Amino acid sequence: MAERKLRIMVAKPGLDGHDRGARILARCFRDAGYEVIYTGCHQTPEQVAAAAIQEDVDCVGLSCLSGAHRFLFPAVVELLKEQGADDITVIGGGIIPAADIQFLYDAGLKGVFTPGITLEDIIKWINENISLKG
Repeated sequence: MAERKLRIMVAKPGLDGHDRGARILARCFRDAGYEVIYTGCHQTPEQVAAAAIQEDVDCVGLSCLSGAHRFLFPAVVELLKEQGADDITVIGGGIIPAADIQFLYDAGLKGVFTPGITLEDIIKWINENISLKG
C-alpha cells in the first residue's frame, strides 16, 4: 500500500483576485509530490475552513495581495480551531509588511512567506515542518 501524499489546500480569501502566484504555488506543490486542492479566488474564511476540513488537508496555504491578511488569515486559523481542526497547519504569503509578520505568527500561522523567497525554500520548509495528519 502506497504512503498517503501530503495534502495542501491553496486558498485566496477575500476580494483579492490576483491568483497567478497561488496557481504557481499549487503547480509547484503538485510537482513536489503533494496532493493539491485549489479553491480559487474570492473565498470567505468560512469557506476556506470548511473546505480544509472537508478535504482533510494537512496544510492550508493562504495567499493575499490586497492587504487584508491581518483579518483574513487569523479568521481562518480561528475557524479551524473552533471546529476542532487545529491540527491543520496554516501558512500564508503575499504582500505582507514586515511589521505584520509577528502578528500573523501570534495569530497562529506557522509560516509566513513574502516576495523573494524561492519555491525551493517553501518546499523545504513544508518538508521540514508539516507532517501527515493521523
